[in-house]
Amino acid sequence: MLLPETKVYGGRLRDQEQLRMSSSGGAFTALSDVFFSSENAVVCSIYNYNNHQQEYRLITTKDERDKARGSKYIQSIPGNIFRVAERWLKDNPEKELLFVGMGCQAAGFKSYAETKGFRSRTIIVDIICHGSPSPELWKEYLKHIEKKGKINNITFKDKRNGWKAPTAVATVDGVEISLDPYVKIFYNRKGLRPSCHKCPYATIERTTDITIGDFWHIDEKMPEKYDEMGTSLFLVHTKKGLNIFDRAKNSIEWFESNTNDCWQLNLEMPTPMAKDRDLFWQDYYTYGIDHIIKKYGMDSVIDVVKRNVKKIMYRIITGKCKSNN
Repeated sequence: MLLPETKVYGGRLRDQEQLRMSSSGGAFTALSDVFFSSENAVVCSIYNYNNHQQEYRLITTKDERDKARGSKYIQSIPGNIFRVAERWLKDNPEKELLFVGMGCQAAGFKSYAETKGFRSRTIIVDIICHGSPSPELWKEYLKHIEKKGKINNITFKDKRNGWKAPTAVATVDGVEISLDPYVKIFYNRKGLRPSCHKCPYATIERTTDITIGDFWHIDEKMPEKYDEMGTSLFLVHTKKGLNIFDRAKNSIEWFESNTNDCWQLNLEMPTPMAKDRDLFWQDYYTYGIDHIIKKYGMDSVIDVVKRNVKKIMYRIITGKCKSNN
């Protein structure tokens, strides 16, 4: 049952090591722990290093969950996960299931669960979404990286320089390779799918149980609540969602907020289409991925200076600058 109005909370994991390993405040970890504590299941997406796809899986352990942590700027492949979830619930009639995905995927799972009659045994969590890039773009970018060796690990939001200045790298044969060109293309909106610019789920009021994401602008709106390791935003829409959030409170430092302080673009509207999107794709199909990286993915001198200033400020604030004495 939907609440009269969405309840807004911010929070971060109390466990500092778990918080460090999370891309934001650890909302996914906190909510999934509630399910694992009762031997329930979680459906989420995990990166497959064999075929380099982000794929949905049903998991039942924290070790599996830890592999799913972290933001991935890649389209997730649902496969047959809806039927897998249905079968698991039939085989485990006393258990419940947590589904975590983007707004469109969560809506699809919700519709399937309602049609098949198991919606009452699920908690559905959607993630605030900037949009999904073209799978072909990621595939071609990987070919560019794999010229240097085998990819062992990928992270898009490592917090070594703090939550506000995330580091995106791929580990290739033990050596870190920056993913900044791909991330820059992702955020400049040129590589997103056209449907993402018309997304009907980019709103605060949703029909899932909970919406999670980064609590952006908290340092401006609520500076006393800011933490350099990140803060998660929880938008609770239903009574079921509120019950799960209440059960997760023991593991997080949480606080109440409101829709004004948590505002961000994708809670009001879809990501706008880039004006030169057509030129980007024309260049891609004409000249290939290497040309795209150089033209659209490389930082200007100003961008480099801004990023280095952020790193220096983070080290000053956290006392990580080395003394000359």
